[in-house]
Amino acid sequence: YVLMGYGEGAVMAVPAHDERDFAFAHQFGLPIKPVIRTSAGDETPAPWRDAYAEHGVCVNSGHYDGLDFERAVDAIASDLSLRDLGEKKVIWRLRDWGISRQRYWGTPIPIVHCGACGAVPVRDEQLPVVLPEHLVPDGSGNPLNKDPEFLNCPCPQCGQPARRETDTMDTFVDSSWYFFRYGTPGANAMVDARADYWMPVDQYIGGIEHAILHLLYSRFWTKVMRDLGLTRVSEPFANLLTQGMVLNHIFFRKGEKGGIAYYPPGDVEMARDEQGRVTGVVAVADGQPVEYGGIGTMSKSRKNGVDPQTLIEQYGADTARLFMMFAAPPEQALEWSDTGVAGAYRFLRRLWVYAAEQQEAIRAAGEPDAAALDGPSRAVRRDIHEALRQAVFDFGRHQFNTVVSGAMKMLNALTRIEGGGAAAGALRREGLSLLLRLLSPIVPHITHTLWRELGYGDDVLAAAWPKPDETALARSLVTLVVQVNGKLRGQIEVPVDAERGAIERAAQAEPNVQRFVGGKPVRKIVVVPGKLVNLVC
Repeated sequence: YVLMGYGEGAVMAVPAHDERDFAFAHQFGLPIKPVIRTSAGDETPAPWRDAYAEHGVCVNSGHYDGLDFERAVDAIASDLSLRDLGEKKVIWRLRDWGISRQRYWGTPIPIVHCGACGAVPVRDEQLPVVLPEHLVPDGSGNPLNKDPEFLNCPCPQCGQPARRETDTMDTFVDSSWYFFRYGTPGANAMVDARADYWMPVDQYIGGIEHAILHLLYSRFWTKVMRDLGLTRVSEPFANLLTQGMVLNHIFFRKGEKGGIAYYPPGDVEMARDEQGRVTGVVAVADGQPVEYGGIGTMSKSRKNGVDPQTLIEQYGADTARLFMMFAAPPEQALEWSDTGVAGAYRFLRRLWVYAAEQQEAIRAAGEPDAAALDGPSRAVRRDIHEALRQAVFDFGRHQFNTVVSGAMKMLNALTRIEGGGAAAGALRREGLSLLLRLLSPIVPHITHTLWRELGYGDDVLAAAWPKPDETALARSLVTLVVQVNGKLRGQIEVPVDAERGAIERAAQAEPNVQRFVGGKPVRKIVVVPGKLVNLVC
């Protein structure tokens, strides 16, 4: 199986380990010799199995036998280099790029066509070429061709009457370097020295399709700018996050002529079995069966998208934001769920109700005095700060679903605060302040309103980012796992500064541990501080 436009022109066939070569060899009766040992073994009998394409270990390959993929590649490249036949090289899948578009909108191509001089670039001092703003596309072609004021101009080289290029650039050209311009607004040139301060971009977020087009174009464009001396950076982005797709149910009917008519999820009714699997679908309009296409990417053509405006009108924008952050890690696919949206709404309602019920105490409270807190209050404060510490860490990893989970833990801890004294009020005020600041990037509207109404300040986004209090995280007791002969048999709580002898006695006194020791003599006790105790019998 050969593609003339791929690679360097050498014809290579690996019928045992390439699905297309495998099919070709079987069709024409060609021999198939396995050269890689995979999880399927050393042989590759029909039919084709995906395991045949695994990297595996070389076999039937002479002195390369026994080498894994990476070592085999290095060894083969080394042998080719020694024979002056080739070397390892990165091949960029970036082909010639036709950037001209026959349309009005877009960046003008700064070329003038002269009958005597040919295609002549516009002089630097005459840049940028600016599009006229009064033209209206009417479907009859590029309106720039009908505007003499834009079209006719002198040749930059000989000064004779000439014609300006009317094609405009592909919008990918603009998106390949706009981030440079963001850092250098108002610059008279393409960029200025400020670009060296702002670049590279700290975080790039985009769909997987961007990794093929926009990301590759941007990297290429940045290297061109570097080679022209316009920037010092070689790579435009420091970090990449490829977000997952949003999925929803697909419903359709096939027409008599083979066409497919899709139905929005709101226009059908689903029947499910005890395991929640879809067993049947009917259209609401006529009660007739509709085919179920499973879960797939939301798209206009499949009519399985969700109108954000409808969601906002029913629940508010914060609910939509919270659900999408909580439903899945950002790099994974998100399956849309109406019940999940309702759950996000219930959490925000709980937050609002809690703030409303405690508003007077929170407004009147001061800062918490750790020394004045009783044991249960100290435990609640520790739980709040432990959840905050993990959530702040997860924010840095872009694990927003666990950030929301941490916020829920913080609210649960707040509801465990008992009493109405000054100490309890101060603890509620501190805890809710931390919670609102943590949630502010995810649900900015409700947190902004509560922040102001509870007297914390004018704008939650102007407040300092929350940080856990190390003193609140300190524990007077520590929980240790107790093992008997290496197997988990119980847990004990001991003071943080407990001596080894006290820890050993507490471990031996644990009832379940005593049952598994069964009166046998304990030959050795291993204590791993802060973690576990292991009794060896």
